[in-house]
Amino acid sequence: MAVTEQGISALAHSHTVATLLPGTSFFLGKTYAPARKLIDAGVCVALATDFNPGSSVTQNLLLVGTLAVTQMKLTLSETLSAMTYNAAKGLGQEALIGSIEVSKQADLAFFDIPSYEYLLYHFGDNFCKKVIWKGKPTEF
Repeated sequence: MAVTEQGISALAHSHTVATLLPGTSFFLGKTYAPARKLIDAGVCVALATDFNPGSSVTQNLLLVGTLAVTQMKLTLSETLSAMTYNAAKGLGQEALIGSIEVSKQADLAFFDIPSYEYLLYHFGDNFCKKVIWKGKPTEF
């Protein structure tokens, strides 16, 4: 949740993916990580829930995305990238998952919404109608 200017510079000049946890800041009432500064400095940023019983009791990644947009001032595009490709990159799995490309694992979620902006605008609602994981329909 905290990083110095030197730390931001070091991250920007490394191959590190900074994984931010806005759900933790929300639950603990702490300051949010300086996401805008990190991105503007060229740091690759991912988002995660940090689901655990002590500091972040949500598994709702879309809520985390809403917090990233409203509290950390990420754009919708930056937030979606941080929740998908950048998160996969942080795991060293970007060649397999994180984006829709030929030869990648088909992990897809289908939402009953008029446009992609609704994903984070209507926080707390579940519009997911279908999930494909590893190329196969999955019950959820």
